Amino acid sequence: MYLTTERLKINRLHNTDWPLFQRLHQDPRTMEWIGDVPDDDDLQQRFTSRLAPWLKTSFHMLCVVLTVKATGEAIGMMGVNAEWKPYAQAEIGYTLLPHVCGQGYGSEALAAVCDFLLNECEFHKLKASVVEGNWASRRILEKNGFLLEGTLRDNYLLRGEWVNDWVFGRLNARA
Repeated sequence: MYLTTERLKINRLHNTDWPLFQRLHQDPRTMEWIGDVPDDDDLQQRFTSRLAPWLKTSFHMLCVVLTVKATGEAIGMMGVNAEWKPYAQAEIGYTLLPHVCGQGYGSEALAAVCDFLLNECEFHKLKASVVEGNWASRRILEKNGFLLEGTLRDNYLLRGEWVNDWVFGRLNARA
């Protein structure tokens, strides 16, 4: 898988992407809405599990890296968990390095990945969960046609505190 946008290259995670993976997961600002900073063993296991080859019918995560074309800097990642049987749905998540947040990269990358998932992979629905209060992530989803489907109360344990999740969905218009 290789996608391009006006400013980004988007391709599968490779062994050489370990420094970015580690940087994203060890930065407290990046992890603010995600969870605790994982220990080294857990982080290495997560990384290794995301290197497996991916097909649209895979039951493991597709992980892609976002790279700025002009500079070659890897700035973030997106993950997709497919739920083929019986739902033909995929859950998507993303994270960016703090110094590039607010520059439109998240929305630009999500548009390309959604196009791939809906048109090439023919998923019926894309889903995303966002911790209530993460307005930046919510705006990225809404810019890309995701609609708020509801709020799940006390749905996620974030650093020892139960928080609500906003649940978003985007249907495949071609389906």
